[in-house]
Order: sequence, then C-alpha cells, then structure tokens
Amino acid sequence: MACVNDCDAPAPAPAPAPAVGAPPATLKILVAGGFGAGKTTFVGAVSEIEPLSTEELLSGLGAGSDPLNGVEEKTTTTVALDFGRITLDERHVLYLFGTPGQHRFWFLWEELCAGALGAVVLADTRRLADCFPAVDFFERRRIAFIVAVNEFDGGHRYGPEEVREAVGIGPEVPVVRCDARLASSGTGALAALVRHLLCTSTASSSSSESGEPP
Repeated sequence: MACVNDCDAPAPAPAPAPAVGAPPATLKILVAGGFGAGKTTFVGAVSEIEPLSTEELLSGLGAGSDPLNGVEEKTTTTVALDFGRITLDERHVLYLFGTPGQHRFWFLWEELCAGALGAVVLADTRRLADCFPAVDFFERRRIAFIVAVNEFDGGHRYGPEEVREAVGIGPEVPVVRCDARLASSGTGALAALVRHLLCTSTASSSSSESGEPP
C-alpha cells in the first residue's frame, strides 16, 4: 500500500500578511481674508510643524495699492502662501494653506483653491470690508466657508449677527470669534469649519436622495 510521507503532503498555505494601515486622508483647508487679517499668525499658531511662510518686508512701493490704514504696525506680507499641518486623528490630517492678502497676488487663489474642501475667512473688524472679496470668491465657487472674526487688541467687538449682516452672508454660514495668536482658538475655528462641512455634506446627500436640487 502506498504511503504518503511528509514530502508528499501539500505545503501549508502561507500565513496572511499583517494588515498595513491605510495612510491618513489629507484634507485641504484654506485660510483667507484681507491684507493684515492674521492669516500667517493663524496658520503658525495651529500648525504642528514649523510652518512654511513666504513673508517679505513691506516697502513703500506697495503703499498705493495696499494702504496700511488700521494696520500701521504691519511690516511684512505674504507674497505666495503659508502652509501648515494639523493632525486631527490617525485617519485625518488637515493641510492648511494661507492665501496672500494683497490684491496683486490674488491670481494665486485659483491655484490654491484646487482640491480645497473649505475655508476659514478671517475678518478684521478694523477693516471689515477687506474680507468681502474672499467671501465672494468662495461663494462663486461654491466652496463652503466660515467667517472667523479675529479679535485684535483694541479693536471694536461686534456680535456674530452684526458681522453677518455687515458681510452679507446667510444664516447657514457660521460666524465665530477667534484670536489668531492662540492655538486653541484657531483649532476651535477649524473645528467649526469641519462641523459646517459635515452638515453641508449631509444636507447635500439628503437632497440627492430625495431628488431635490441642492
């Protein structure tokens, strides 16, 4: 009778390779607003890495196009972008892109907004009208945003509804207060944006399922 020895037995199936965790999802967020609204300070305060900044010293050449009324102490300006990163959890990482505030660099906004999920528009109550172009930019491109009122020392304190009315945004856009110098305050503004994005996504999904226009 034929026998089957160990050599004739089928080889055991190889053990499954240990699962490798998927890389975290990266979420692109813009930090926008007018000239001197605190975008670079905001990104630097919340970033867990040394932020990339493209600040240059202000010169008299730009005084005509970028007046310093209300921000006379400002000595530098962003000429391209600010970049920072903040890890929400093991699955989500925020990449923060601060936009340049000076008018002559606004052509960069189109490139920076590619792939962005949402934006924080910083408003300076000393120069509130300076945030209008950013609000208009995101509204036209249907990019969700919140308005974060950066409360500068000595600046007038307006209530969220006063700011909402002055900027001309609807009740669906959150308006929050923040101090761009404080990481906890900036993180709170980002959390408000993430909640707004989730609510917007849920509302859009519900509209699609019901057949209603978003």
